[in-house]
Amino acid sequence: MSKTIKILFLGDIVGKPGRLAVKHYIDNLAEKPDAIIANIENASHGFGLTLKNYNELLSYGINYFTSGNHIFDKREIFQYIDNADKIIRPINYPKGTKGKGYGVFEVNGYKIGVINVLGRTFMNMFESPWDLIDKAIEEIQKSTKIIIMDIHAEASAEKICMGKYYAEKGMTGIFGTHTHVQTADEQIIGGRCGYITDAGFCGDTEGVIGMEYEASINRLKTLILDRLDVSDTGKSQVNGVVIEVDYETGDCVSIKRINEKIINKEENMIMKG
Repeated sequence: MSKTIKILFLGDIVGKPGRLAVKHYIDNLAEKPDAIIANIENASHGFGLTLKNYNELLSYGINYFTSGNHIFDKREIFQYIDNADKIIRPINYPKGTKGKGYGVFEVNGYKIGVINVLGRTFMNMFESPWDLIDKAIEEIQKSTKIIIMDIHAEASAEKICMGKYYAEKGMTGIFGTHTHVQTADEQIIGGRCGYITDAGFCGDTEGVIGMEYEASINRLKTLILDRLDVSDTGKSQVNGVVIEVDYETGDCVSIKRINEKIINKEENMIMKG
């Protein structure tokens, strides 16, 4: 019988509430997955990623990081992203952008390939990703049959189309991010590829997709782009999926949605289930 491994993918981590909730969740897992991947483009006060928070999240036991359109919001990332071997930015940023769009990491003797891509519907018109992803798959398959892709996109239809298309190309798992609203369509496409349109987010549950309600409603009512701050009411969630993978074939054999509610009290946190 082939060896199966478990991979946990966590949706967008939003600010300190999200980081604390994720730490508590990982620390209290009864059975640790073989690998943990997380989207961290909102990890530092909701916009971007500082070097301090990058190292902090690594210390939690997260093995690899994907990102999205906010990854360069903290200017300091330009100073360290080329040397941060556990993080990728979307593959379809313009040629010459710092960082890389895909990579392979190894944990416990297992090699796992990861690709990050930005959608183009209702978002800034980044480079067309199709040929770039095809080339990345070819390169990753030289090292491993396990390939995970984070589609950071606004439109569900775009994510679904890319999911179906790249499931046929041999992907192991395709997970949507960006909307911060978890969908209930987890499935295995073609008997091989684990898929969810949006994995959701990790952060405060009482705001608006992790940000304060008051500023969010004022933006809608006045059309004035008021400053958005991370919501921190003490009530958080951890969203994501965990998949089980046949390491020899790269096939996803099971997928489970993660939606845990957590009460934040700094280091004293309570899992609500």
